[in-house]
Amino acid sequence: MSTNTVYVMEAANLFCGDHDPENSKHLTLDEITLPNLQAMYQDHHPGGSFVAMEFEVGIQKLTSSFKLKGWDPELLKQFGLGTPLKRVYTVYGAVRDKRSGNAVQAKAIMEARLGQANADAFQRGNLMGFGYSLNEISHYELHFGSEEILFWDFFTNVLRVGGEDQNAQINNILHIPGVSS
Repeated sequence: MSTNTVYVMEAANLFCGDHDPENSKHLTLDEITLPNLQAMYQDHHPGGSFVAMEFEVGIQKLTSSFKLKGWDPELLKQFGLGTPLKRVYTVYGAVRDKRSGNAVQAKAIMEARLGQANADAFQRGNLMGFGYSLNEISHYELHFGSEEILFWDFFTNVLRVGGEDQNAQINNILHIPGVSS
């Protein structure tokens, strides 16, 4: 991939639940927001210092949202406490390298619960839709082309950024089961 270029997202698709072609939202997807990657900080002002500072202590919880046009009864059934398991939501994007003209696939995979389904107000002559939120995200992957940008899994305590495991040393020290050292 070229280093001096601009990448522009041209199209997107969302699969809600699995990769069954019936779960493709390419015809109704209006908007999608990937999880915001935001560090958490804790302020510290030592008693012997004139200047305070902050320490990074973690990463904020992940959420995602999307809007679909029209009604989607099967997706609405994924909402609520009555659904015992999280589902896999996969986003595909067609990203254009404006320098070379080549298209690259961007992909985000989230294991989450459908935490919100907010209906638009109906107005005759306008296309009604729903806004949805994904909460309780416990697994997130972000890929660009063949590169893994980010991989995080709550249950295995694995966090890879650019393919480098950020938690390997801690997982080894703590003897986290199921994680290779």
